[in-house]
Order: sequence, then structure tokens, then C-alpha cells
Amino acid sequence: MNVIDRIVQFRAEIQAIRRDIHAHPELRYEEHRTGDLVAGKLAEWGIDVHRGLGGTGVVGTIRHGKSKKSIGLRADMDALPMQETNEFAHRSRHDHKMHACGHDGHVAMLLAAAKYLAQTKPFDGTVHLIFQPAEEGGAGAQKMIDDGLFDRFPCDAVFGMHNWPSLNVGQFGLTAGPMMASGNQFEITVTGKGSHAAMPHLGTDPVFVAVQVVQGLQGIITRAKKPIDAAVLSVTIIKAGDATNVVPDFAVIAGTVRTFDDRVTDLIEERMRRIAQLTAEAHGASAGVKFERTYPPTVNHARETEFAASVMDDIVGPANVMRGIEPTLGSEDFSFMLRARPGCYVFIGNGDGSHRAAGHGLGPCMLHNSSFDFNDELIPIGATYWVRLVEKFLAR
Repeated sequence: MNVIDRIVQFRAEIQAIRRDIHAHPELRYEEHRTGDLVAGKLAEWGIDVHRGLGGTGVVGTIRHGKSKKSIGLRADMDALPMQETNEFAHRSRHDHKMHACGHDGHVAMLLAAAKYLAQTKPFDGTVHLIFQPAEEGGAGAQKMIDDGLFDRFPCDAVFGMHNWPSLNVGQFGLTAGPMMASGNQFEITVTGKGSHAAMPHLGTDPVFVAVQVVQGLQGIITRAKKPIDAAVLSVTIIKAGDATNVVPDFAVIAGTVRTFDDRVTDLIEERMRRIAQLTAEAHGASAGVKFERTYPPTVNHARETEFAASVMDDIVGPANVMRGIEPTLGSEDFSFMLRARPGCYVFIGNGDGSHRAAGHGLGPCMLHNSSFDFNDELIPIGATYWVRLVEKFLAR
């Protein structure tokens, strides 16, 4: 593995920062302490610092040479509203807040790269280091774009990276085209007419109607869309009534839809509205549908994907670069950046959890799990990837 020796030498410093961030997690749009820490380190290393985009976002800019070419590197900063079950020294100090997705590690890898790039400037052009808030459901990437991210900090291409427990340490995964799915959520309210449960004929039972609607929704996946178009429609909430002897006035159905193609999302939304409304009407009830598109699919650009893979080849060897990795139906708001600029989003292997210190929780070291912890062995690997990406993209 060809990692940069100088980064290995200051790994302990960056690891301490990572564990400090892990111990002090902040939820979306609350990343004030984290933003202060990031901005302070960038300034200490002589990097121009800009704050306020997306509320708590931080952008560091390093310029060198005469080229007008530029590149953006992005890390997310926010934690999840979860209770950590780990008991090691750097566990979360705050109840119901936890870095269970490794964003603390993402910040650390980009900080390590920032320090090296600032000290050596092995490139000709401009590097924008984008520390983004609110990836976890807050669409912080879009908020930064709305606040002028790519107008104020032009990027010819933008790149993102996420730790991935399904890959071994020293492995990368990526694919051209869809890498992660869109995230969409829906809520269907079925309105009937309440009655005594012993006299249902005097009312219109919204619970019965809701059950028919849920059954009908599954027909969208199995009969309305093309079988080769990947999609998931999961009903995760059904709420109705408060008493066993009362037919309620309404019932609520809610859940998520994931696809790799906006056209498939369009189809699902249109059929969902028809099924809900017409099924309710057939039984003398009514239905309203709210369909919210939270994140679009994360779609990698072909040229930038092959470019990123070639950089990985030089670091870990082609055998450890999982080209054409299977996409995941999880979602990611880096998708907004890839809609605004060409680029590539990649996975870096986090291992099987054997790296965790004594005192970790009993659960697996998987994303969004209360026993998760980022693997600090990734710091020099991920930072080397960022540096080599810059060196090759902004070659002198």
C-alpha cells in the first residue's frame, strides 16, 4: 500500500482530532463546535477559511501556481440522533447524539489531506476543502449550493468519500452511474367516518381502507414498473385510532421509496396517488398523499469515476479497487453536488469492526449502529487518496 509517509507521521495528531469530534457529536445544522475546530485547524495551517455556507459549513481554499483549474473535496460533519452503547474513552459525551456513520472520520481524513497539501502544495491550481453540515436528512449539500458554494468556490469537478464496513481496510469501491439511491418519503391520510366498533355500518372504516391501499402499493413494484428497474417501496408506519371499540375517523400510512432513476420515482408517485385516491373512493372514503423527494440518486460521472479509480490503483493496487461495486439503496446528499458539477463518490473500506477498542458495544460495527466506530487506520489511506487525487487532477 503506497500511503504518504508524512501523513503517517502526523496520524496521531489527526486521530486525536477525530476522537475529540466523536466524543462531542453535533446534529444537523448544529455543528458549531465541529466547525470551530475545523476552521481553527485550517487557519493554523495557513489555509484561507470561509464560513457560513449552509449555516455551519466551512470551506478551506488552497491556491498555488498559475492554473485556473480547480477541484472540490467534500466531507460531512453531522452526527445522528442515536444513543451510543460504546464505553471506550472517546464515546459520545452527549445523550442521544452519536457519530454512528463515521462523519468524524470523514472530517479527519480531509483535515489530514488539508495539512499535507498546505505544507507541500504539490499541485498547480485551486483546491476547495468543503466541510458540509446536515448530510443526515438535512440536505446540507443543497443548502451550501443555494448559498453560492460553486459560485464563490468554482470547481471543475467535485469528489466525495464514505467509509464502508462491507469492504476491508485497504479496499475502495466505486461505480460509474448510480452509486446510491434517491431518498423519498410519503404520507397517506385516509379519511373515513368514525363509528362504534360494534356498528361499523354506521361509519366508513379508514383502517380497512388503509389495509387495501397498502396491499395495492406493493403492486406498483411488482406490476407497474419494469422488473429491471430497481426500486423499494416500504410502508413503515400505520397509525389509527386510540380505542379498541371505536372506528376512527382517519388512518395514516407512511414510508419510504428508493430508486436509482427519477423516472421510476415519477411512476411510483403517480401510481401511489391513483391507488390511494381511487381505493379510498371505492369504499366511500377519501385519501390525501404527501410525497416528499428528499435526496436524488447519487450518480457518478463516467470520466471522473475512471479518473478516481486510476488514483486508487496507484495507492492500493487494482486488485483492491472494486470497480463496478453493487450500488446501495441507501441515499446520500452528495447527490446534489453531483447534479451541479461532474465528479465521483466512492467507498473506502472500514473493516469488520475488529479495530474497535475495548469497551465497544455488543452490536456490529455497521453504519447507523449504536456500536459503530470509525477505523482510524483509514486516516492515512483516505488522506493519501485525497492528496493523489489533487496532484493528478491539478498536475503541474
